[in-house]
Order: sequence, then C-alpha cells, then structure tokens
Amino acid sequence: MDEILEILEKDARIPAEDIARMLKKKTQSVKDAIKKYEKEGIILKYKAIVNRDLVKEERSNCRALIEVNITPQKDVGFDKIAERIYSFPEVASCYLISGTYDLLLLVEGKDLHTVARFVAEKLAPLENIKGTTTHFLLRKYKEDGVILKHKEENKRIAISY
Repeated sequence: MDEILEILEKDARIPAEDIARMLKKKTQSVKDAIKKYEKEGIILKYKAIVNRDLVKEERSNCRALIEVNITPQKDVGFDKIAERIYSFPEVASCYLISGTYDLLLLVEGKDLHTVARFVAEKLAPLENIKGTTTHFLLRKYKEDGVILKHKEENKRIAISY
C-alpha cells in the first residue's frame, strides 16, 4: 500500500505538510495524491474512533455481530444478496467470510429488542437466507488497533459496622 495511505489510515488528522516531511516529498504532491485517492474512491471517509463507554449519555446503542448462512444465487454468487442485506440502515458493516458462515454483519440498534426484531423480521425472512447466529457485543477492548480505556470500577469490598 502507498505510504501516504498507511499514514492516513493510522491517523487521518495528520496534515499533508507533516506527511510530506515524513516522506521527504513536496507538500503539493502529497495533497494531490490525497485528492486523487478521494476522487478515485480509494479514500472513502475519515473516521474518529470513539470510546462510547466514556461518553456520558442516557441512550446507548446495542451492537451485534451476526453470522449469516446463505444460498448463493446463480450467476451472481453472494453479491446480490449481500447488497440487499447491507442496504438495510441497521447494517453498519457487511463482510464475505470463509468458514461455516458466508457473511458477517455488524448491526446496530437502539436496544437489544431492536436488533432482535431486525433479525427476525427483516434478515431471516429474506430469500436465500439459510440461518443466522447473533452475538451481542458486551464490551469493546480494542477497535481498529486502538486499545480502549474503561472506567475504573471500584473493586474494594464495602465494609459496614
């Protein structure tokens, strides 16, 4: 992979000037390369990794990994059914995988019941779906190579007299 892409993948906020200095290139050539990557769809989006455990909010999202077993369609394989599935707004990520299951989905909803309803009412009834297995995410320890710090829990035993 291009060195510029590797740097941006680790930290998308690094200015082009700093990348140019790191790579001993001209700033304008780095800016031009980044613009070209964006135009060609190589760079799709810039993203911040947020540790939601530390965000103080009443509402929390429920996330689940869902393994999906499907029957591939003639002449198009997995692509058409995958496209139909990833078009649902609840599906944050969709991957074709090897092994027992064919697709791995990351699904988000406002709570456990919303995600369960999505699986039961939208995903499972689709043609070509042979089965699903749902794993609810309880805690994230590391995401995209970044270790997420968690609130310190008081592990001391309460003593009362």
